[in-house]
Amino acid sequence: MSHVETTDATQAILAEVNPAVKPRPVLVENNRSHAWITERVCGIIEGKTPLWWWVCFAVACGVTSCSVIGFGYLVAAGVGVWGHASPVNWAWDIINFVFWVGIAHAGTLISAILCLTRQNWRTSINRTAEAMTIFSVACAGLFPALHVGRVWLAVLPGYLFPAPNANGIWPNFRSALEWDVFAVSTYGSVSVLFWYVGLIPDLGTLRDRFFKKGDKIRSAIYGFFALGWRGSARHWVNHEMAYLLLAGIGTLMVVSVCSIVSFDFATSLIPGWHTTIFPPYFVCGAIFSGFATVMTLLLPMRSILKFEDFITPYHIDCLCKITLVMGTLVGYAYLMEFVIAWYGANPNEGFTFVNRTFGLYNWAYWIMFSCNVITPQFFWFKKVRSNFALIFILTIFINIGMWFERFVIIVTSLARDFLPSSWGYYSPSIVEILTFFGTFGVFAVLFLLFIRFLPVIPMAEVKTVTPEADVHGTQHS
Repeated sequence: MSHVETTDATQAILAEVNPAVKPRPVLVENNRSHAWITERVCGIIEGKTPLWWWVCFAVACGVTSCSVIGFGYLVAAGVGVWGHASPVNWAWDIINFVFWVGIAHAGTLISAILCLTRQNWRTSINRTAEAMTIFSVACAGLFPALHVGRVWLAVLPGYLFPAPNANGIWPNFRSALEWDVFAVSTYGSVSVLFWYVGLIPDLGTLRDRFFKKGDKIRSAIYGFFALGWRGSARHWVNHEMAYLLLAGIGTLMVVSVCSIVSFDFATSLIPGWHTTIFPPYFVCGAIFSGFATVMTLLLPMRSILKFEDFITPYHIDCLCKITLVMGTLVGYAYLMEFVIAWYGANPNEGFTFVNRTFGLYNWAYWIMFSCNVITPQFFWFKKVRSNFALIFILTIFINIGMWFERFVIIVTSLARDFLPSSWGYYSPSIVEILTFFGTFGVFAVLFLLFIRFLPVIPMAEVKTVTPEADVHGTQHS
């Protein structure tokens, strides 16, 4: 007997007769036709730039100027303009680097791992998540490139990347910081390729539409990046194979990159850092903060661009559930850190965790614990997962908590080291604060350009999971 695709109404009737039959999740509302999907997504790019976009872009550029001024002042005056002082010689530079790298992981997870596991609900949100990954990696790369001090030397052969040079200088491959260079650059390259390969069919659609409208300039631009896409069977086979291979590589990169970033701390002897729990701990935290950021971006975009038909409550519900799982794992890791410190019977390790909880930085620890452990527990409740305004607020708190997690790990361990005579209290300088604040502008500028010039919804992928419907909305079997 051939398989016949049942309609949503039929699914609902079957669910009433037999409760074991669950309704199929709605991935695109109202059974929209494939032509409607194309018109709706391409209309954002083809139409006139709305006023709200210009306002947001101007604000984002203003915020970006804070980073431009801050980094320029840093290069001119040196890293002394930041609040670093012995013993806290690592602070907001590495905190913000790890923060942005963590955010970058949800995009690859949604696109790669969910692609390999055949989760069709990812199709409406993966393009936005992938773009978020690339822009977050770009923001993260600013900090290690500039906190080295003499930036002009970092770009020379032999200082960061191994290349033959007259001075005979080679990087120290035993340093976790050098591992970061390869891990993050590889992850960024794979993410860009993965994002670009997924864009190719949609770029071909935009090329053809602009050509029919007589806009040969934009047709040529999109056609150049579409790589001659014709939508033939051979093109689709090659596209699917390349996408699947990159998904497999990206899945490995999700685990490896944050594990390697955690080695910056785990391979040292500083109390509070020297622990084997850091690699899985950092991976869970990165996915946790990344999914929260995806929802922070999707919810306003869904409302402003009127994408309620594409980004349905089912998508938000799935994201909330994954955020709940990862938040629970992060809370478990927080508790296990105390168990490890107690079981290890190292007095320095035990003092570090007591100091985090009740010392001078206890305010940062409890902000971290409240935002990262308590906040996601609200997602147990269906009413919370259905309240998009509340979800948006909760995701903001989660990202605040994840930034404080990095602050607690780095600053509290360095401020109270082995020698009480060298103890100090770290306070960030205004240059550090404005520089970090400006990176949100960098991210916003890139994201707004993405919304304006590229399809934020992957049309080709959405159509593969959406039954075709005619102009009257009748679903075809």
